[in-house]
Amino acid sequence: MKSIQNWLWISLMMVLAVMSSCGVDMPKEKPSSFETMIVAKSDIEVPVKFSAKMKGQADVTIMPQVSGQLMKIYVTEGQQVSKGQTLFVIDSRNAQHELESAKANLQAANANLQAAQSQANSAKLEYESNKNLYEKQIVSNYMLESSLNTYKQAQATVSQARASVSQAQAAVNRAKVNLGFCTIKSPVSGIIGEILVYAGDQVTPMTQLTVVSGNQKMEAEFSLSESVLEAGVSSGYTQTDKAKNIANLPDVTFVMKNGTEYPLKGRISTLTGVVNATTGSLACKATFPNPDGFLYSGIQGTVVLPYSHHDVMVIPQTAVVRLQDKSLVYKVKADSTATAVTVVTTDVGNGKDVIVTEGLNVGDRIVTVGANNVQEGLRVLYPAEPKKKD
Repeated sequence: MKSIQNWLWISLMMVLAVMSSCGVDMPKEKPSSFETMIVAKSDIEVPVKFSAKMKGQADVTIMPQVSGQLMKIYVTEGQQVSKGQTLFVIDSRNAQHELESAKANLQAANANLQAAQSQANSAKLEYESNKNLYEKQIVSNYMLESSLNTYKQAQATVSQARASVSQAQAAVNRAKVNLGFCTIKSPVSGIIGEILVYAGDQVTPMTQLTVVSGNQKMEAEFSLSESVLEAGVSSGYTQTDKAKNIANLPDVTFVMKNGTEYPLKGRISTLTGVVNATTGSLACKATFPNPDGFLYSGIQGTVVLPYSHHDVMVIPQTAVVRLQDKSLVYKVKADSTATAVTVVTTDVGNGKDVIVTEGLNVGDRIVTVGANNVQEGLRVLYPAEPKKKD
């Protein structure tokens, strides 16, 4: 039996030798489906996202300044209005009566003033006449002093009459203002919000009628992470430094909840100078132009701020293997075998790349495609096959 096995082994070796001598290709190790790359540093722009709420730059709460019955509503919800356009009218009859009464009082005050001035002129003439007669020793000193006192009293009466005229004029002006308050006009151009009253309601200066959203420019309110800004910006800087920092920030984008991106870019316009101790963020506003009225107050979405990272190691997400709470990358050693290394990464936000902050060095070769199928010590690189000669 042993001799038969030896004979079979010798026969197999002879066949292989013949095939080799005849130029028949022997089976070779085939390259795997793994792809690799050399780690290098580069610049990349990362979209940083912040939840935001949109608000008109000139949102105005409309409230009456006088009490009365609301007679008419001239606008509807969602209507575009211009500055100075009439919105509401309050019953103006009482205000009109007050104005007429104030005008009558002013007229009476003017009449009293004219009478007082006439008396003062007469008293002045009498005093001057007695003064001339006294110099000629025709009248006594008593009569001169008496006419002088009468003249002074007349002047005092004129002063009081003038004060009464001023008070009456102020009452007329106040009545005119109150009458004007009965017609409520829009202080800004914008969109009418929800109307909270009906014609016939009794309103007071505490009654909110509606809100006019000045929508030519809109402000997205959000909190800006301190880490996005340069170190030290949040404390001890001057107003000039603050303005310079805001000016250096890039344009921002507004994305609505349904994923629609607003086509016009915005600019960060205001930034508080103190970091909130609880949230570690800065209250911020980004201003967006709204020429077509596409944006409305109250809508929520995301402000996207492009943030540039310079001289960082960027690798594909496919190179990272998630294992419980660890992130692994397979590094190719000099003998073409793979070894797992733990890395710390930052998501870029583009859905395909990550930034490696720890675990790799520039010049390392790593597996980028097929990393999930790599095992420790597996050979992932093969020498290239020599080209066949014709």
